[in-house]
Amino acid sequence: MARKQDEIRRQNREKILLAAECVFAEKGYAGASMGDIAKLADLPKSNVHYYFSTKEALYRAVLLELLEVWKQDALCFELYDDPRIVLSTYIRAKMQHSRSRAHGSKVWAAEVMQAAPILKTDLRDNLYEWAKLKEAKIREWIEAERILPVEPSHLLYMIWASTQHYADFDYQIALLNDDRPLDDIQFERAVQSVTSVILRGIGLSP
Repeated sequence: MARKQDEIRRQNREKILLAAECVFAEKGYAGASMGDIAKLADLPKSNVHYYFSTKEALYRAVLLELLEVWKQDALCFELYDDPRIVLSTYIRAKMQHSRSRAHGSKVWAAEVMQAAPILKTDLRDNLYEWAKLKEAKIREWIEAERILPVEPSHLLYMIWASTQHYADFDYQIALLNDDRPLDDIQFERAVQSVTSVILRGIGLSP
């Protein structure tokens, strides 16, 4: 019985977070309401408040959950040593989440563009050290002459910018694609193109 209740709570929390991503992306933090989120999650508003006491708490949870998802995307930096495999795997994971979690990417972008008023401390505590570890790995490849010399931080920025573009500017991409989102074949070509451009830029073949 307890296990079933735990699963229900997990599912409800996940539904609320995904609904919140959509509402915050479409209406912004100021325009979103707990009622809007409850309606989209198909749960009573009281249930939303049970899991998240305030809108700010829910907003923060959305952002931190996204950060954890993106950290998981980068586990390849620890699992593999070959720069071509690491970066190809990372780019593909980032592209896939830009497609499946486009609303979340937009919420993240909006927060950071406003100098992270809600998440400032969390970013300094979590993102900074995490990024420095990835930069150190890239620097090792450069020193071993496994990739061409580049500034590690800018390589990461380029990957983030090019992959998250497909989420943050999905409307523009659809507009330029005859008012249709990219289908599976087009999206796979996009993944391959982004991967090829970045790898070739540091002296690797895709």
